[in-house]
Amino acid sequence: MNRRRFLQSAAVAALAAPLARAQAPRKEAVLNLGSQEGRLPGASLKEKVANLAAWGGVGLELGGNPKGRIQEIRDAIAGTNVKVSALCWGAHKGDLVSLDLEKRKKGIEDLKDALNTAGELKSTGVIFVPCFNKESELPPAELDKILADILPDIAAHAVKAGSRVLIEPLNKGETFYINRIEQAAAICKRIDSPGLGLMGDFYHMSKEETDQEKAFVDGAPWLWHVHLATGKSRILPAQEEHSYVEGMRGLRKIGYTQYCSLECGCRKGTDPMVEIPKAFAFLREQWKLAGA
Repeated sequence: MNRRRFLQSAAVAALAAPLARAQAPRKEAVLNLGSQEGRLPGASLKEKVANLAAWGGVGLELGGNPKGRIQEIRDAIAGTNVKVSALCWGAHKGDLVSLDLEKRKKGIEDLKDALNTAGELKSTGVIFVPCFNKESELPPAELDKILADILPDIAAHAVKAGSRVLIEPLNKGETFYINRIEQAAAICKRIDSPGLGLMGDFYHMSKEETDQEKAFVDGAPWLWHVHLATGKSRILPAQEEHSYVEGMRGLRKIGYTQYCSLECGCRKGTDPMVEIPKAFAFLREQWKLAGA
């Protein structure tokens, strides 16, 4: 099956029934704000979490596989409303789709290990990018075949670990493969496992999606995480003119209750202790406007 037919059959015909279910809210949507660890100010993880909690944040996203820090993380969030939202694991240089089968095997083992950590931390999932630009010379149709081969086993492991793999679409400046939510949804539909889902990133979506509301609605059955950043410079919301209303309207429509995490930095010369709470306030106003 060529790529066009794969995406058409999986993303259009196969999405018809889930999309119909997604039109009515599954539950009342909630804006659960959070941030990646590295974006938070603080001399220690405990201090970073304390700042996040003080600003009303409830989700802590961690980088890579923090398996050696599990107790530190548990201690830092203890007594707060903050939970571990996701692990931003990435692609590991395209190993999972490498033609070198030993590299691919190692990549799969590494991802499974990260899923084990995610399960221990009761995390939503492990964010996964199959490959960035220049990490594979294979055409998208061949990459589709590799994912169809390796993801069922990885997703089954994710279920056992108590978490899931989350495919992240990126803009074309970062990857030639999986740029839109509908493409990630087609793969999720084809694999059909509770251990596989997707996420949306407002930064990438602003470059690739023509209708952010529809994109979230189309991906609703598999959507488990969202990244927040402006669409131009990838800086904090409210530090650059950028509207989140269209996308948030889609999140509200599908009854989204998972985490929305900052994946952006402060404009140079500004204070994150001041700017992050301002960004959270701005996002809450955007959420209200999306429900008006």
